Amino acid sequence: MATARSLQVKLALLSFLEFGVWGAYLISLGNYLARIGLATQIGWFYTVQGIVSLFMPAIIGILADRWIQAQKMLSLCHILAGCFMGAAGVYCLTTSQVEFGPLFALYTLSVAFFMPTIGLGNSVAFNALTEANLDTIKHFPPIRVFGTVGFICSMLFVNFTQFQTNAYQLITSAALSFILAAYALTMPACKVKKGQKSSLADSLGLKAFKLFKQKRMAIFFIFSMFLGVSLQITNSYGNTFITSFENLAEFADTWGAHNANALISLSQISETLCILLIPFCLKRFGIKGVMLMSMFAWVLRFGFFGIGDTGSGLWLLILSCIVYGVAFDFFNVSGGLYVDKETTSDLRSSAQGLFMMMTNGLGATIGTLCAQAVVNHFVFSQTTAEAQHEGWVTSWMIFAGYALVVAVLFMFIFKDDSKKATPQMEEAVIDGNGSAADGIVND
Repeated sequence: MATARSLQVKLALLSFLEFGVWGAYLISLGNYLARIGLATQIGWFYTVQGIVSLFMPAIIGILADRWIQAQKMLSLCHILAGCFMGAAGVYCLTTSQVEFGPLFALYTLSVAFFMPTIGLGNSVAFNALTEANLDTIKHFPPIRVFGTVGFICSMLFVNFTQFQTNAYQLITSAALSFILAAYALTMPACKVKKGQKSSLADSLGLKAFKLFKQKRMAIFFIFSMFLGVSLQITNSYGNTFITSFENLAEFADTWGAHNANALISLSQISETLCILLIPFCLKRFGIKGVMLMSMFAWVLRFGFFGIGDTGSGLWLLILSCIVYGVAFDFFNVSGGLYVDKETTSDLRSSAQGLFMMMTNGLGATIGTLCAQAVVNHFVFSQTTAEAQHEGWVTSWMIFAGYALVVAVLFMFIFKDDSKKATPQMEEAVIDGNGSAADGIVND
């Protein structure tokens, strides 16, 4: 039997590859789409991730629970995701004019099989740790951190190879998927639950909707959706915006304009570090205070983008990346902990699924479509680089204004009786209990 250390290393590599697959294209795809004449369609490629996340993880999860071992399902999903992403890359590289329809269809099929692998990867890791008699709360978080490291490494790879500007980013993602598909089969076998029966509603987490009968929880989930609107906006358009500075004579030769992915990778680094601040902030300010920090951080995230540039204003873009850690982690982690605290054990998993559905599903889908309409109107409808830049500034300020309205409304409408974090919540974050963070999809 493998030693505990070797098992952790093995699982860390699994997490590294899992998020490396995603990091190869998530941040830079919009840049490439804009270069091939699909700038006005960028939003659809990010919206579809939220749409498939509403049902594909649940369906694949049911199959893995009842019929196919999780490590084998993980491998199969990556084979299919890699095939469709590779086909999308080959199509782009071999055709003289990339059309939206074929590329979008292949991309959609790929992400439909990729999105469930995030949860499957967690299941495989939890199973392996449990079988080795290791504490998942203690040992999983350091393993999961390597997922973020993998995401950052992929981003930097496509940045410095300049794959961020072409379809080779899709080929890179496909290649990593195939490597992971083979590697997943070396993981410890997961058990299936053939004898256990549950209703389809339970399997899909639908019974958690009864929480909407509670006014406080209904308000919380609705605001979760409102905040979820912000989640994919900078993923969709951040790289495209920063790269657009190379079209302005004043900024054409600046480092930032040619290394957007490297600059944005600071967001993921900040995300990793900011989670360490959560225990202190929970103890000092409570759940509502921490979530408000996240909401106001989104205002700064968008606002700094709006007033920054890749020249003398580069420090503002860097600040935007730094506050992203607070904006993203403080809500996802503290929100998940709040759901865990306020629900009974029979609803806990379903409620976490509902939280993710409202934020990364409905919220992110609505937000990306709305952002697409705003950017298309103010940016891509313009014919000069200068006019497009003014459009970008306007767009970022609109997004910042939206985040500010949500924060102020949340401040006055949401009521939480617990002013301080419970000892259990503090311990969960300090020990790295990542139930809220394990399935985060915006690394």
